[in-house]
Parts: sequence; C-alpha cells; structure tokens
Amino acid sequence: MQALVKLENFKEKIDSEIEKYFSRVIRETKGIDPITTQALKYVKKIVLAGGKRLRPALMYYGYVAVGGKELKKMLKTSISIELIHTFLLIHDDIIDRDVIRHGIDSVNEHYSKIGKKFFPKNDNKHFGNSMAIIFGDMVSALGNQVIFESGFDTELVMKALFKLQSIVSYTVIGQVKDVCIEYAEEAKEKEVLKMYEYKTAKYTIEGPLHLGAILGGANEAIIKGLSNYAIPIGVAFQIQDDILGIFGNEKKLGKMVGSDIAEGKQTILVIKAKEKASNEQKKTINKILGNKNLTKKDIETFREIIRDTGALKYAKDLSKKLVLQGKKYLENISINKEFLQFLDEIADYIVEREL
Repeated sequence: MQALVKLENFKEKIDSEIEKYFSRVIRETKGIDPITTQALKYVKKIVLAGGKRLRPALMYYGYVAVGGKELKKMLKTSISIELIHTFLLIHDDIIDRDVIRHGIDSVNEHYSKIGKKFFPKNDNKHFGNSMAIIFGDMVSALGNQVIFESGFDTELVMKALFKLQSIVSYTVIGQVKDVCIEYAEEAKEKEVLKMYEYKTAKYTIEGPLHLGAILGGANEAIIKGLSNYAIPIGVAFQIQDDILGIFGNEKKLGKMVGSDIAEGKQTILVIKAKEKASNEQKKTINKILGNKNLTKKDIETFREIIRDTGALKYAKDLSKKLVLQGKKYLENISINKEFLQFLDEIADYIVEREL
C-alpha cells in the first residue's frame, strides 16, 4: 500500500520538525522557568515516543493536493495539528484516568509521581492533573503559534487559525457528549455516532485536510468535497479505535488494553452487545464495565461477550460501510489523482489497522 509508505516516510520528516521545534521552544524557556522547561522536555518525549502522524500528513498532503508549492514551509506548519492532538490527549488522559501514553507515563501520571516525591503531604493526583491541564493548555497555544508564524499569506493564516479553533470547539462538544454518555451509562447508537463525528472525525480527518487545503488556497467546493469524504472515514477510524481498545496489542497501542472497559465507555461495541445480550450476559457486562480493578479474566470475559453477541462483527461491518461511503465521494473532488489514491488507501488502512 503506497499510502503507508508515504506515511512512514512523512513520519521521519515530521518527527525531525517536531524535534527542532520543541528544541527551540525549550531553549527560549530555559532562562525563564526551569519547571516549564522540564515539562516541555517531557511533552516532547511523549510526542516522539509514538504516533503514526496521520493528522499532520493529511494536513500536508491536503495542501499539496490543491496545488500548494511551498513544501518546506508546509512541512514545518503541519506540526501544528500534531501539537493540538497532543494537547487534547494530555487532557483526555486526565478525563479517562489513563496513566500510560505511547508506552510511557502520561503527563498527569508523571507529575503525580513527582508530587508524591516532593509534596508527600498533599494530594499528588490533583497535583498531576493540575500540571497536565496547564501544560496541555501551553501545547495548545504552541499549536496555534506554529500557524501564526508560518509565513503564509496573512488572509490564509487567519482562515487557518479560525478553522483550528473550530476543530477544537467541535472536539470539546464531542468530549462533553462522551463524558455525559459515560455517566448516564447508556446511549443510543445515533448519539454515539454523532459523538464520534464531533470528537474524532472533525479533528482527525476533516480538520487536518481542511487546514492544508485552506493554506493552499482551496475553494469552498473542494473544502465541502473533503468533508463528505472525511466525516464517515473519521467515524470509521473511531470505531476501529474502540475495537483496538478491547482487542488490540498493548505494545502497539502504547496504552493499557481494557482502559475503555474500566472507564465504562459506552462504545458502539458496548451498545450493540447490550442490545443482543442474554440476561446473564447483561449482568456480566454491567458488573465488568466501569470496574476500576479489572483482571485479565474480566477482560477476556468481556471480549467473549462482545464476540458472542455479534457486536464485534457489527462494528467491523459498520466501519467498512462508512469507509465505502466516504470513498464514494472522492470521485467528485477536483484535486490531483495521486492524492485521491492516497486518500483511498488511507481509508482502507483505517479499518485494517492491526488488532
């Protein structure tokens, strides 16, 4: 698959840009505050520890697809969406009580341990969460700064910054829906799919494509065409994430398998399993879902129910259906054929990511 080769080659280039950018910001901060400097070093470590760089790749190739020529400038600018992604993940780890990110301590867990060491009489968890919120906000500001300093035409920069705020706003709406659905402990499929659209599709697929296309001077027809492709593909991306969160490989995921179960996430898998489960299976689901002290046996039992009720098959089929729906719109987007092939292959990759 040529798209994956492009993605791997792009990752090398963009990681170099991320390294250079963080090194510059760390140098600038060094003489101002040592705690912030150390935090930036740790965030840099997390960012470079993992990730496919799908979002900056889509931003970069979205620019190329509409005829953008300043490729070096765009490469540097495309780290913006990766920084915004990092900011959202740092906050998401607090909400989900996750302690691992890309195979190392999440920011909240890292500072919780520091709090326990240096301030043993105080609430170390609160300290960790507080520091993660603050530094997440800082990384968000850096993501905006990258576009602001990009050197593109001022009007295009303002349009891109406006789009970036829109991306974050929709993600917030999706996150609110996610938290409320989790606490309500039930939801309809339609509600969950709409949450996926706001929380994932708009900032993982649509947003990066729009940002690149905007900086490349794309017209509204192209922007709309990219949306028609991106939203169903983005929802499929989240469904596959849900599957990987239960059935995935912990090393490849870079976080604990089963964390969605422990947090009581009402995913498509859970909703469909509840719908099709026997009374006994429903009791087991309710007993395991949201249990903070999950055992390996609990996770395997939960997996069995997801399989036996047909929820896993349903989720996979829905994901494939959405991908086909998104790919159908590619024929109507007036961009170069090479990029159309890239988008076509990326859509397939999304539902074929390894379990």
